[in-house]
Amino acid sequence: MGGPEVERLIALLARLPGLGPRSARRAALRLLQQPQTRLLPLAAALNEAARAVRTCQLCGNLDSADPCTLCADPRRDRGIVCVVEGVGDLWALERAGVFRGLYHVLGGTLSALAGTRPEDLATEPLLARLRAGGIVEVILALGATVDGAATAHWLTERLSPFGVAISRVGQGVPIGGALDVLDDGTLAAALRGRRPF
Repeated sequence: MGGPEVERLIALLARLPGLGPRSARRAALRLLQQPQTRLLPLAAALNEAARAVRTCQLCGNLDSADPCTLCADPRRDRGIVCVVEGVGDLWALERAGVFRGLYHVLGGTLSALAGTRPEDLATEPLLARLRAGGIVEVILALGATVDGAATAHWLTERLSPFGVAISRVGQGVPIGGALDVLDDGTLAAALRGRRPF
């Protein structure tokens, strides 16, 4: 097979979600067979992303601008904030094109097994946004898992003193489902079917 450079490329590709050792080997082979049209543009894009992308200080999204393009967009409804577990969930909702408000990336869910505690979540920035005023509804778009439900209940207790409407994504999200793997139609139905929590 290839030398240490090829093996390192395969090992790094195998770390990506959804790619095991065999898939990583196939991807590396495709990249290496056409380095000018596949490998070098990918390497340049990875280098540029590593240099330019940062975390938005307002919502937690990943973007080359801070605040991110979503937070800076004046056409978005600033009265509604959709709380998601991770950036992948935010991107999934944006891809579906069904939400025109703002987001807040929590950075995980409470989990005794994983050791995720309340102080590990980005709750304070969300509370600061509520203290600043102007928000009338918070949508809890957390996965329909035990940890997602526990986090939603915990967040509801912290958000209720602000007097904002608190809703949770409804129909369409299966029990045990994660938002970043759902199709656009399911995400749209979940947002349209949200209910008070």
